[in-house]
Amino acid sequence: MLYPELYKSLESARWNMDSDVPWSSFDPSLLSEEQALTVKMNAITEWSALPATEMFLRDNREDSDFSAFMSIWFYEEQKHALVLMEYLRRFRPELAPSEAELHAVRFEFDPAPPLETLMLHFCGELRLTQWYRRASEWHTEPVIKKIYDLLSRDEARHGGAYLKYMKQAIDRAGDAARAAFAKIGVLMASSARSGKPLHPTNLHVNQGLFPRDTIQSRLPDPEWLERWLSEQIQFGREQEARVIGGILRNLSSLFGQAFETAQDLNRFRKSLGAAAA
Repeated sequence: MLYPELYKSLESARWNMDSDVPWSSFDPSLLSEEQALTVKMNAITEWSALPATEMFLRDNREDSDFSAFMSIWFYEEQKHALVLMEYLRRFRPELAPSEAELHAVRFEFDPAPPLETLMLHFCGELRLTQWYRRASEWHTEPVIKKIYDLLSRDEARHGGAYLKYMKQAIDRAGDAARAAFAKIGVLMASSARSGKPLHPTNLHVNQGLFPRDTIQSRLPDPEWLERWLSEQIQFGREQEARVIGGILRNLSSLFGQAFETAQDLNRFRKSLGAAAA
């Protein structure tokens, strides 16, 4: 089981919301209305760990080890929402999300193959690590800069935990796991061609609710994410290359192959299909 090891490692790195966030350093002159609004949107987005956890527990009923790990992941992701809301409560209370706004992002996800979902969320953690690093650089107010730094480090650790479960899946399922991971890896490493950010919160997950079946579509401002990335934190080609590079490096290590591009990974994916046939 991986859960006991992951519990110890993540517990040792856990930060305290009271003592590790420098609340007394807040400088109101360094927080614009535009910046404060993005904190609200990220707080609501982080709240969507709730329906994601419900999905994981439903679709991984046969895997008690991974389901136990969800207790850590869910706690830390909801803590992200909480610290962002606490920031607004203290310094911009009129922007704090309402309970209705938070509940709007809790809806049922359609069942999906667990291995593909695992890979999707691994890529999501790599992407959030970079998004939050960039957000910390974009903000000028010192408290929120520190908060985004803490969140980015958490997301990186979560990605490492998902990677351990991916290694375990390959040990258990072999090429079936490799094929699932390569399939999603090609999708997520080809984000430049998609015309929109590829992240679990921006993908359609409930056919019956389409088109309001993404987390972002249920925010008070559904167009916020694209604007935040392109115009505000300016997450450009250089930053996107770091995400893609992280996906390819980790899959190279996982599969014992060298992938320099998404095309290399796609050729590997096709070779698995040919071998299975």
